[in-house]
Amino acid sequence: MMDYLLLYLAVGLFAGFVAGLLGVGGGLIIVPALVLAFRAQGMDAAVLVHLAIGTSLATIIATSISSMYAHHRHGAVRWPVFWRMTPGFAVGSLLGALLARAIPGTGLRTIFGVFELLVAAQMALQWRASAKRDLPGTVNTTLVAGVIGFVSSVVGIGGGTMTVPFLTWCHVHIRQAVATSAACGLPIAIAGAVGFTLFGWLDGRLPAGSTGYVYWPALAVIAVASLVMAPVGAWAAHRLPTEILRKVFALLLAVLGVRMLWFG
Repeated sequence: MMDYLLLYLAVGLFAGFVAGLLGVGGGLIIVPALVLAFRAQGMDAAVLVHLAIGTSLATIIATSISSMYAHHRHGAVRWPVFWRMTPGFAVGSLLGALLARAIPGTGLRTIFGVFELLVAAQMALQWRASAKRDLPGTVNTTLVAGVIGFVSSVVGIGGGTMTVPFLTWCHVHIRQAVATSAACGLPIAIAGAVGFTLFGWLDGRLPAGSTGYVYWPALAVIAVASLVMAPVGAWAAHRLPTEILRKVFALLLAVLGVRMLWFG
């Protein structure tokens, strides 16, 4: 068990740093890492992907709080935008958890792998939304947030890969978009984690140490490690050449995406 705890520690440290640095939810790292760890621990293949996603969302709660506070200290979070989008994030994330409960583990793994490859391509090729318009009205903003929350919950991420491009498209400066996205991961993660906990509550295939589709040993270690490193990542975001780091991270995501698709 100690070997797995050390793996959880390493994953949490790296995921927290990346979340703070690039505004990209650590779930893109946490989910495939947990799939590998849970399989090695002998967990039921039918539920290990659900457990990885649910646990990832729960850890993002801690990451988002820490990263959000660090960005807030730099005055970069657009709080009116955050509050306008939060209801949509929460509802969409709950619905995503409900759908994920009905999808077999192999299907979730495929969805995640494809999504991760798309994110890797977006980051490597620097596909960015040019500023076209201001933020839409409350109804349309809520709908967009609902879609982001839904997709994020299904794949176990904080939504930064979608929230940041949307905000920059709406004339939000990139640093403010990253900071606001870090805050927006909180309602997504809370609603998604609650959904995966409730909808997996009575699944008889769950391992000891889990509540619904949240596995507490992994959650505890990764959450603490993320809390330590997310502020470091946020600090580095204002000082390091993030474009170079972004391309390196894109390569890592591509490797993980291929691993999820072809090797499980």
